[in-house]
Amino acid sequence: MFKENYNVIGVMSGTSLDGVDLAYIKFNYSERWTFEIYQSETVSYSDVWLTKLKNAIHFDTSELEELNVSYTKLLASIISEFISKHQLTKIDAVCSHGHTILHQPQNGFTLQIGNLPIIQNLVNQTIVCDFRVQDVKLGGQGAPLVPIGDELLFSEYNYCLNLGGFSNVSFSENGKRIAFDISPANTVLNYYANELGFQYDDAGKLAKSGSLNQDLLKKLNDLEFYTLPYPKSLGMEFVNAKIFPLINSYPIDVKDKLRTFVEHIAVQIAKICNKPNAKLFITGGGAYNRFLIEILRNYLPTTELVIPDDKTIQFKEALIFGFLGVLRLRDEINVLSSVTGAKKDHSSGIIFR
Repeated sequence: MFKENYNVIGVMSGTSLDGVDLAYIKFNYSERWTFEIYQSETVSYSDVWLTKLKNAIHFDTSELEELNVSYTKLLASIISEFISKHQLTKIDAVCSHGHTILHQPQNGFTLQIGNLPIIQNLVNQTIVCDFRVQDVKLGGQGAPLVPIGDELLFSEYNYCLNLGGFSNVSFSENGKRIAFDISPANTVLNYYANELGFQYDDAGKLAKSGSLNQDLLKKLNDLEFYTLPYPKSLGMEFVNAKIFPLINSYPIDVKDKLRTFVEHIAVQIAKICNKPNAKLFITGGGAYNRFLIEILRNYLPTTELVIPDDKTIQFKEALIFGFLGVLRLRDEINVLSSVTGAKKDHSSGIIFR
């Protein structure tokens, strides 16, 4: 018999490099899954680590191996500090995503650092981690993994949209869960906000003060990725190869670049989340970008945009990786082939006890 209650720590580091998200969550199963987030925190990266993680895509094999060891140690210390700070004693597992450095499913390869076996000894808890690799081996994209959580924890919404480094969505279609990356989001917006000396574009104020460049918008919308069928996923490789060169070929003000890219994000989301009178659940840092939400409302006038409480907005991915870990401990399906394109549904993640 499986337990009905699980106390876990979900750990997530996203491509937007905001930091490491940690959430201490209690999951309860009684006919359906429910949850409560008790403690949550984002630990920002130091400037040194930000530089390393931004540049790691260019590292050679030995540099990546070295980075993986040092990042695993960093992650272990952050998790241990979180446990100690909040005096957490009931922990069934720490469920950690790690940090994606390389994501090339078309080449049968994905790398999330921070998932080395030493993490178990350093944290001294059961660890469930490295959720993506098995799916890629099974012919899948290794992403997105959040949809099983959308399906089982947020089933009352027509669409679950995450506005993180990339925008991604999940929804049910013909009895199956469908999910994929829609477009780059905060990876691009943060980059141009950085150029203006800001960490990010607070509430979208910088973008709002810019002018829309229709020609650039059209070229962005015409990129081949947007015509590809799902399953599909995005990584920084796409942003570096396609998005930045295109935007930077326009000698326009940085605020105009931000304004145009916000419109682009909204256009692409509206193309996908187009059922009339739908409920669209929005999480991720982009949920705080009031200007982006305003533009999205213009494109989806009959849709109810639901933005939840701060904890759910900020820690939904940590929450769901905690949930993936619980399902893995129960040896239950936590990755859907309808979403990733893998040969079969499966229970993914490595358990270190």
